[in-house]
Amino acid sequence: MKEVISHLLLLAAFAVVFSSLTACTNTANSQKGPVDDSVPPVVPADGEVVKKKSEYPPIASAVATAEIKNLDGTAFTVNDKKGKVILLNLWATWCGPCRAEMPALVRLQDRHGAQGFEVLGLNTDDEEVEKINSFAASMKLNYPLAWADTGLQSSLLKISKFPGIPQSFLLDREGNLRGVFRGANQADIAKMEETVAKVMAESQ
Repeated sequence: MKEVISHLLLLAAFAVVFSSLTACTNTANSQKGPVDDSVPPVVPADGEVVKKKSEYPPIASAVATAEIKNLDGTAFTVNDKKGKVILLNLWATWCGPCRAEMPALVRLQDRHGAQGFEVLGLNTDDEEVEKINSFAASMKLNYPLAWADTGLQSSLLKISKFPGIPQSFLLDREGNLRGVFRGANQADIAKMEETVAKVMAESQ
Protein backbone atom coordinates (compact mmCIF):
# COMPACT_ATOMS: atom_id res chain seq x y z
CA MET A 1 0.00 0.00 0.00
CA LYS A 2 2.84 2.40 0.84
CA GLU A 3 4.38 1.71 -2.57
CA VAL A 4 1.09 2.50 -4.35
CA ILE A 5 0.71 5.76 -2.43
CA SER A 6 4.29 6.79 -3.20
CA HIS A 7 3.71 6.13 -6.92
CA LEU A 8 0.55 8.22 -6.87
CA LEU A 9 2.37 11.09 -5.16
CA LEU A 10 5.17 10.89 -7.75
CA LEU A 11 2.65 11.04 -10.62
CA ALA A 12 0.94 14.04 -9.03
CA ALA A 13 4.29 15.83 -8.71
CA PHE A 14 5.05 15.22 -12.40
CA ALA A 15 1.63 16.57 -13.36
CA VAL A 16 2.20 19.78 -11.39
CA VAL A 17 5.64 20.32 -12.96
CA PHE A 18 4.30 19.69 -16.48
CA SER A 19 1.34 22.02 -16.09
CA SER A 20 3.61 24.82 -14.88
CA LEU A 21 5.46 24.67 -18.19
CA THR A 22 2.36 25.22 -20.33
CA ALA A 23 0.45 28.11 -18.72
CA CYS A 24 0.87 30.83 -16.10
CA THR A 25 -1.36 31.73 -13.21
CA ASN A 26 -2.25 34.89 -11.34
CA THR A 27 -5.48 36.57 -10.21
CA ALA A 28 -6.77 36.42 -13.78
CA ASN A 29 -5.59 32.96 -14.75
CA SER A 30 -5.20 29.34 -13.72
CA GLN A 31 -4.22 25.95 -15.14
CA LYS A 32 -3.99 25.03 -18.81
CA GLY A 33 -6.98 23.80 -20.76
CA PRO A 34 -7.32 22.03 -24.11
CA VAL A 35 -6.94 23.75 -27.46
CA ASP A 36 -10.02 24.41 -29.59
CA ASP A 37 -9.47 23.17 -33.16
CA SER A 38 -11.57 26.07 -34.35
CA VAL A 39 -14.91 27.59 -33.53
CA PRO A 40 -17.56 25.22 -34.95
CA PRO A 41 -20.13 26.36 -37.51
CA VAL A 42 -23.67 27.07 -36.33
CA VAL A 43 -25.81 23.95 -36.91
CA PRO A 44 -29.58 24.00 -36.26
CA ALA A 45 -31.61 21.08 -34.89
CA ASP A 46 -32.33 19.59 -38.33
CA GLY A 47 -28.58 19.18 -38.94
CA GLU A 48 -28.23 21.63 -41.84
CA VAL A 49 -25.55 24.29 -41.61
CA VAL A 50 -27.06 27.77 -41.44
CA LYS A 51 -26.66 29.60 -44.74
CA LYS A 52 -25.02 32.94 -44.06
CA LYS A 53 -21.98 34.93 -45.07
CA SER A 54 -19.75 33.08 -42.63
CA GLU A 55 -20.20 29.78 -40.79
CA TYR A 56 -18.25 31.24 -37.88
CA PRO A 57 -19.55 33.60 -35.20
CA PRO A 58 -18.43 37.22 -35.08
CA ILE A 59 -16.25 38.05 -32.10
CA ALA A 60 -18.29 39.28 -29.14
CA SER A 61 -19.21 42.94 -29.50
CA ALA A 62 -17.66 43.67 -26.09
CA VAL A 63 -14.31 42.55 -27.57
CA ALA A 64 -14.80 44.13 -30.98
CA THR A 65 -15.57 47.58 -29.58
CA ALA A 66 -13.31 47.66 -26.51
CA GLU A 67 -10.76 50.46 -26.53
CA ILE A 68 -7.24 48.99 -26.59
CA LYS A 69 -4.43 51.30 -25.51
CA ASN A 70 -1.16 51.29 -27.45
CA LEU A 71 2.14 51.81 -25.64
CA ASP A 72 2.36 55.32 -27.15
CA GLY A 73 -0.97 56.31 -25.59
CA THR A 74 -3.06 56.07 -28.76
CA ALA A 75 -5.98 53.67 -28.88
CA PHE A 76 -7.79 51.39 -31.31
CA THR A 77 -10.50 48.74 -31.36
CA VAL A 78 -10.58 45.26 -32.86
CA ASN A 79 -13.19 46.58 -35.31
CA ASP A 80 -10.54 49.00 -36.61
CA LYS A 81 -8.52 45.95 -37.72
CA LYS A 82 -11.20 44.45 -39.96
CA GLY A 83 -9.68 43.46 -43.29
CA LYS A 84 -6.75 41.79 -41.52
CA VAL A 85 -6.46 38.35 -39.98
CA ILE A 86 -5.76 39.07 -36.31
CA LEU A 87 -4.32 36.93 -33.52
CA LEU A 88 -5.10 38.48 -30.12
CA ASN A 89 -2.53 37.11 -27.66
CA LEU A 90 -2.86 37.60 -23.88
CA TRP A 91 0.53 37.63 -22.16
CA ALA A 92 2.71 39.17 -19.43
CA THR A 93 6.47 39.65 -19.05
CA TRP A 94 6.65 37.41 -15.97
CA CYS A 95 4.95 34.45 -17.70
CA GLY A 96 7.43 31.74 -18.71
CA PRO A 97 5.07 29.90 -21.08
CA CYS A 98 4.28 33.25 -22.74
CA ARG A 99 7.99 33.70 -23.43
CA ALA A 100 8.26 30.13 -24.71
CA GLU A 101 5.43 30.78 -27.18
CA MET A 102 6.76 34.09 -28.52
CA PRO A 103 9.23 32.70 -31.12
CA ALA A 104 6.24 31.00 -32.78
CA LEU A 105 4.33 34.31 -32.80
CA VAL A 106 7.36 36.01 -34.36
CA ARG A 107 7.47 33.27 -37.04
CA LEU A 108 3.77 33.70 -37.78
CA GLN A 109 4.19 37.46 -38.16
CA ASP A 110 7.20 36.97 -40.44
CA ARG A 111 5.45 34.33 -42.52
CA HIS A 112 2.05 35.99 -43.00
CA GLY A 113 2.46 39.69 -42.15
CA ALA A 114 2.83 40.83 -45.76
CA GLN A 115 -0.50 39.16 -46.59
CA GLY A 116 -2.46 41.08 -43.98
CA PHE A 117 -1.89 39.08 -40.81
CA GLU A 118 -1.11 40.70 -37.46
CA VAL A 119 -0.33 39.38 -34.00
CA LEU A 120 -1.54 41.80 -31.30
CA GLY A 121 0.19 41.16 -27.99
CA LEU A 122 -2.17 42.28 -25.20
CA ASN A 123 -0.39 42.73 -21.88
CA THR A 124 -2.62 41.60 -19.02
CA ASP A 125 -0.85 43.39 -16.17
CA ASP A 126 -0.70 47.06 -17.17
CA GLU A 127 3.08 46.85 -16.92
CA GLU A 128 5.18 49.98 -17.48
CA VAL A 129 6.05 51.04 -21.04
CA GLU A 130 9.80 50.91 -20.37
CA LYS A 131 9.58 47.38 -19.00
CA ILE A 132 7.49 46.18 -21.94
CA ASN A 133 9.74 47.84 -24.52
CA SER A 134 12.86 46.37 -22.91
CA PHE A 135 11.25 42.95 -22.83
CA ALA A 136 10.13 43.22 -26.47
CA ALA A 137 13.66 44.16 -27.55
CA SER A 138 15.20 41.25 -25.66
CA MET A 139 12.70 38.82 -27.23
CA LYS A 140 13.07 40.42 -30.70
CA LEU A 141 9.31 40.79 -31.03
CA ASN A 142 8.14 41.97 -34.45
CA TYR A 143 4.47 42.62 -33.68
CA PRO A 144 2.66 45.42 -31.84
CA LEU A 145 2.08 45.33 -28.10
CA ALA A 146 -0.75 47.00 -26.20
CA TRP A 147 -2.67 46.66 -22.94
CA ALA A 148 -5.83 44.63 -22.36
CA ASP A 149 -7.77 46.27 -19.54
CA THR A 150 -9.78 44.18 -17.09
CA GLY A 151 -13.00 44.62 -19.09
CA LEU A 152 -11.44 43.28 -22.29
CA GLN A 153 -9.73 40.45 -20.42
CA SER A 154 -13.03 39.48 -18.82
CA SER A 155 -14.78 39.44 -22.22
CA LEU A 156 -12.07 37.24 -23.71
CA LEU A 157 -12.07 34.84 -20.74
CA LYS A 158 -15.82 34.39 -21.17
CA ILE A 159 -15.11 33.14 -24.68
CA SER A 160 -12.21 30.82 -23.84
CA LYS A 161 -13.54 29.64 -20.46
CA PHE A 162 -9.87 29.38 -19.51
CA PRO A 163 -8.39 31.63 -16.79
CA GLY A 164 -4.72 31.27 -17.79
CA ILE A 165 -2.10 32.86 -20.02
CA PRO A 166 -0.95 32.66 -22.69
CA GLN A 167 -4.12 32.33 -24.67
CA SER A 168 -4.92 33.55 -28.16
CA PHE A 169 -7.98 34.32 -30.28
CA LEU A 170 -7.85 34.13 -34.08
CA LEU A 171 -10.14 36.44 -36.08
CA ASP A 172 -10.59 36.34 -39.84
CA ARG A 173 -10.77 39.42 -42.08
CA GLU A 174 -14.49 39.88 -41.34
CA GLY A 175 -13.96 39.77 -37.59
CA ASN A 176 -15.27 36.22 -37.16
CA LEU A 177 -13.80 34.05 -34.42
CA ARG A 178 -11.88 31.17 -36.00
CA GLY A 179 -9.90 29.67 -33.16
CA VAL A 180 -9.16 29.83 -29.43
CA PHE A 181 -5.79 28.53 -28.23
CA ARG A 182 -5.04 27.89 -24.56
CA GLY A 183 -1.57 27.37 -23.13
CA ALA A 184 1.78 27.05 -24.86
CA ASN A 185 2.86 23.43 -25.18
CA GLN A 186 4.04 22.20 -28.57
CA ALA A 187 0.63 20.77 -29.51
CA ASP A 188 -1.05 24.12 -28.73
CA ILE A 189 1.48 26.02 -30.82
CA ALA A 190 1.33 23.58 -33.75
CA LYS A 191 -2.48 23.79 -33.86
CA MET A 192 -2.33 27.61 -33.76
CA GLU A 193 0.15 27.72 -36.66
CA GLU A 194 -1.94 25.26 -38.67
CA THR A 195 -5.16 27.21 -38.13
CA VAL A 196 -3.55 30.56 -38.99
CA ALA A 197 -2.19 29.06 -42.24
CA LYS A 198 -5.64 27.71 -43.10
CA VAL A 199 -7.40 31.03 -42.52
CA MET A 200 -4.74 32.92 -44.46
CA ALA A 201 -5.02 30.49 -47.40
CA GLU A 202 -8.79 31.06 -47.54
CA SER A 203 -8.34 34.81 -47.94
CA GLN A 204 -5.57 34.93 -50.55
